[in-house]
Amino acid sequence: MPTMRRRNAGGSAMKRAVCRLAAAMAMALSLPGPAAAAGPSSKTFRDWIAGCDNLKSCTAMSLPAEIDEHIAFIRLERAAGPNVLPKLVIRVRAEKLAAPLDAELELDSAPFPAPGRKLPATIADDENATIALSAADSEALIAAARKATKLTVTIAGKSLDMSLSGSVAALLWIDEQQGRLGTTSALIRKGPGETSPAAPALPVIVAKGTAAPAIPDKAAKALTTALRKQLKRLDPDLCEDAPADVDTDAVWPLAGGARLVGLFCSRGAYNVSTGFWIVLGTDVAKARKALFSQFDGKPDNMLVNADYDPASGQVSFYNKGRGIGDCGASGNYAWTGSGFAMTAFSEMGECKGITADDWITLFRSEVKVAK
Repeated sequence: MPTMRRRNAGGSAMKRAVCRLAAAMAMALSLPGPAAAAGPSSKTFRDWIAGCDNLKSCTAMSLPAEIDEHIAFIRLERAAGPNVLPKLVIRVRAEKLAAPLDAELELDSAPFPAPGRKLPATIADDENATIALSAADSEALIAAARKATKLTVTIAGKSLDMSLSGSVAALLWIDEQQGRLGTTSALIRKGPGETSPAAPALPVIVAKGTAAPAIPDKAAKALTTALRKQLKRLDPDLCEDAPADVDTDAVWPLAGGARLVGLFCSRGAYNVSTGFWIVLGTDVAKARKALFSQFDGKPDNMLVNADYDPASGQVSFYNKGRGIGDCGASGNYAWTGSGFAMTAFSEMGECKGITADDWITLFRSEVKVAK
């Protein structure tokens, strides 16, 4: 189970949204062996976390021991299929980084990959750098991880440790998900086999965007007010309705003439839960929930920190596990003309200072926008 902590208070809708995320992640993280290989999932292995998406592309990362201004972690990515090498990098977050910048590595206090050898670092900004390991150095580190306990990076005068505890189990799990066990391409359990399954096809999803003008404020307010009254008759506790929060309700045009209505439902310290309904014209009596698929198999119309872009036809969401946003889930759904289809989903079940750009992808697709 992930150790995702939440210091968030909110109403029943918020609690349902948070519980759905927890249930989905718990399901993914608890599936053992062959069951896990059946679909996208992630799992924690001591000080490492690993996950694979719908294309069997997998990621493994070390988890920083403590949240600090300075952290470093190892990140390995490998796509499915034969003749695909892993890509291994070290991410560093520190202060006052400036190019040119070199890094030195030590494996249990011994120079790695060789004494006196420095590795160049690529600077993203003055606080983030990436050190890319070559294929040979990656292979050497993976082999050494069986006995070593930590990798240390020294960069810009700072030395940061990265635990290797759980790395072998995480990489072995990836081998299993990708069907590489007992093959020459396995990361851990190699064998005489020479082939591994090809990657599944990338799903192509056609999003129906629209260039229709925005709904006028007066018409939008009338529609959200009418829908709230209709829903309150059906379920008085469905959504909170404090005046200040109701003002955040929104209406967007959908391709095909319908309207997407987003109603504020509850607020926590750093998460806002919104319920979405599809309405034809102004007939709120026939409004239907805009359902979004979940990994626990139970579609729902509630999303956290969500917004809709009519031009691209996509809803985005960002469910924070805690205030600094270093854990949780994020993704996108596309309007297909009749409903919403998932186009992207990533998660991080451990709150360890890792930003959303490095979260584990569980679903990806190619999105084509039709207008």
